[in-house]
Amino acid sequence: MKTDRTILYLVVPCYNEEEVLEKTAAVLSEKMQRLIGSGRISSMSKVLFVNDGSKDRTWKLIYELTQKNRMFAGLSFSRNYGHQSAILAGMMTARTRADAVVTIDADLQQDIEALDLFLDCYEGGCDIVYGVRNDRNTDGFLKKATAGIFYKLMHVLGCQTITNHADYRLMSKKALDALSQFQETNLFLRGLIPTMGFQSDVVYFDVKEREAGKSKYTFKKMLVLAVDGITSMSTRPLQMIVLLGFLTFLVSIGIFISCIWDWAHGQVVAGWTTTVASVCLIGGMTLLSQGIIGEYIGKIYMESKGRPRYIVESMILREDEGKENNEQD
Repeated sequence: MKTDRTILYLVVPCYNEEEVLEKTAAVLSEKMQRLIGSGRISSMSKVLFVNDGSKDRTWKLIYELTQKNRMFAGLSFSRNYGHQSAILAGMMTARTRADAVVTIDADLQQDIEALDLFLDCYEGGCDIVYGVRNDRNTDGFLKKATAGIFYKLMHVLGCQTITNHADYRLMSKKALDALSQFQETNLFLRGLIPTMGFQSDVVYFDVKEREAGKSKYTFKKMLVLAVDGITSMSTRPLQMIVLLGFLTFLVSIGIFISCIWDWAHGQVVAGWTTTVASVCLIGGMTLLSQGIIGEYIGKIYMESKGRPRYIVESMILREDEGKENNEQD
C-alpha cells in the first residue's frame, strides 16, 4: 500500500530578527527533522523565511542558513510591506510546492510543538487549523488590555475574527488556492480567512517568552492593523454614521424646541450654553463621520490603483531533485 507523506512548509515572516533568527532556525529545523523521522511529513518539507525589508542582518543570516541546509528557503522584499503581506507572500510561494503550509512568528513565542496537533487536524480532513493561545499571561498590562478591546471591537463591528488567534495557522493547498483568488490590497488575513468556509478546527497552545529581541508589533502598528481590519471586513461603521446622524437630528429637534420655549419666556441669554454645547457636539460628530468616510474612500483609492501587494527582490529555494520515494508495505 502506498502512503504519501505531507509536504509541509513553515512560513516565517521576519522583520529585524537578527537577534533571534539563528535560534529560531535551530528549533524549527530540529522539530521538522523529528516530524520527518517519525513519518509525519515528507523530507521535501521546508522552512521558508520571508524578509520583510529588514534593516539589520536578517537577510544575510537567512542567506547563510539556506547555504548550510537545503531545508531552509528565503524570500526577500524590495522594502518593508508589512507583516500581513509577508505572510501572504510566503503562503503564495509555498502553495505550489506544499500540501499544507503553517505560518508562525520568528520570535518562538508560539509553541512549535503544537504542529503535531495541527497535522492531526489536517489528516482528519481540516483545510484550515487555527492556533489560539490559552491565555495572555506573558503580555504586559497595556498589550493585554488593548488586545481585549481589539477583539471585542472587531466582533461588535461585524468582523469574523477568532479571539486570541494571531496568524499561527495551518492551511491546505486547497484553501491556499482559494485564498489566491482574493485580490484586495488592504490585507487583514485574520478576518479574511474565516470568511472562506472550508472545514476547520482550533488548536490551543501556551505562549512562551521571547528568546531574544523585542516585539515588532508596537501600539501604533496594532492600531493600524485594527483600522485595516475594520475597514476591509465591515461596513458597519458607515451604518453607525447613519444612526448617529438620525440621533443627532432628534437631539437637534429637542434643542430647537428648547430654544423656542426660552424665547417665548424671555430667556434668550439662558440658552447660550445649550447653543454652544450643541454646536460643539454636532461639529465633533461631523468631523468624526467625515474621518470614517474618508478612511473608506482612501481604501477604495488604493484598491483602484491595482498596485502589487509586495515586490519580491530575491528568492532562494533549492528544489529537491525528484520526488520523495513512497513507502510500500
